[in-house]
Amino acid sequence: MFSRVARLLVSFVMVATGVTLGVGATAGAAHADECYSWGRTLSQGASGADVTQLQIRVAGWVTSGERLSYDGRYGARTAAAVKKFQASYGLPADGVAGPQTFAKIYALQDADCTPVHFGYAELNKCNSDWSGGAVPAGTAKANALKSMWKLEAMRHALGDVPITISSGFRSHACNNAVGGSSTSRHLYGDAADLTGSPSLCRLAQQARTHGFSEILGPGYPDHNDHAHVAFDPSPYWSAPTCGI
Repeated sequence: MFSRVARLLVSFVMVATGVTLGVGATAGAAHADECYSWGRTLSQGASGADVTQLQIRVAGWVTSGERLSYDGRYGARTAAAVKKFQASYGLPADGVAGPQTFAKIYALQDADCTPVHFGYAELNKCNSDWSGGAVPAGTAKANALKSMWKLEAMRHALGDVPITISSGFRSHACNNAVGGSSTSRHLYGDAADLTGSPSLCRLAQQARTHGFSEILGPGYPDHNDHAHVAFDPSPYWSAPTCGI
């Protein structure tokens, strides 16, 4: 198993040589990653599980209020998200996911597929097996992974400033214990309460452009001490103190 240093070194070499590897439709992956490896270059018109895996990692690179679907279809919105991801990390921003893009993703993820700056323990301070919520344990854990990649994008956009998570997944018992809403997105594993620096308003404002559809913060009842971000099928933003 590669160490983090070894994996970052391999990824750097891939980025440095990516131009000569090419980005043709049949170009293969040049590196087998501990978590997940892409075996082909992806662009508009592609479909499959490898596209879904890519979408999970770039879903935080969208425009204000936009949510990227995890549907396995590489459409214009996925291409736009890839382009923003590429631009943010100094890669050629062509919207095509090839060796250089995958090399950067490999450098950003750990062996369990979580992004390097976040982990499952941060998103689950309730119970380790992810059970007891509103969805099956596997679904809750998968939802948390999607949230972590959005938070990774948000963290980078803020200048790589650490983001502190005070609460993530909750079982019904944990949610009741803290007085959470019976419809809380924490029960689904796709919510995170953020504290610390940057300011709560800055966190709530930034979340608008990173794929979160539920944002609650200062000025909203019981949210003056944290910024809450989540996925919600019915988008809702409210942080009056922050102008949201």
